[in-house]
Amino acid sequence: MASIIETKEIQKVYRMGMEEVQALKSVSIQVNRGEYVAFMGPSGSGKSTLMNIIGCLDTPTSGQYILNNKDVSDMSENELAEIRNKEIGFVFQTFNLLPRATCLENVALPLIYAGFGKSDRDEKAFLALKSVGLEDRVNHKPNELSGGQRQRVAIARALVNDPSIILADEPTGNLDSKTSYDIMDLFHELHQNGNTIIMVTHEDDIARYAHRIIRLRDGLVENDEINPNPTVVRREMAQP
Repeated sequence: MASIIETKEIQKVYRMGMEEVQALKSVSIQVNRGEYVAFMGPSGSGKSTLMNIIGCLDTPTSGQYILNNKDVSDMSENELAEIRNKEIGFVFQTFNLLPRATCLENVALPLIYAGFGKSDRDEKAFLALKSVGLEDRVNHKPNELSGGQRQRVAIARALVNDPSIILADEPTGNLDSKTSYDIMDLFHELHQNGNTIIMVTHEDDIARYAHRIIRLRDGLVENDEINPNPTVVRREMAQP
């Protein structure tokens, strides 16, 4: 199976005044196309730093990061922004939706930066919303939606550019249990459709949806194992 992510002995050191904090010490992992991986670890383990580097929101202090056959380790900010827009779909705990924009406008936003015309943006954004069961909410604004619906809009926005990978940072952190399971069912469907998914979570029950779990501690990979029995909770799509 083709590798889509490869990190080679990456380190990340943050300098705070005279003090150095080594967030990542030497992390080498490989993720293949179509995998569903969870990063876990206690606070300060380095999982969020690793996610930021994989998402091209930060760069390693040393080591190499290959994303979809491109070495992004030493790219400029503009180059990284282009990679983020083309290769990566982000799903955040806090949704990060524009409050005054409609669902359609929120989902279409990455397409503006990608240079699509308005009619193409609207068409692709509508199809992305339809794929998450929200085609009847295209003209609603975030404050007119439930938390689960807002997260679905965020997932549609992550999908709209057909990214190489979907990065989900604590995607159920602001949701109740039932809504969390509905969202994880949606991630299961996305994975079944061939998407590569990497998720950061501190919740064991959420991590068990992934097919592979990488645990970090003190800036190192503590454990990297296949999950032999991924959770699949089959529920009907949440009703509006």
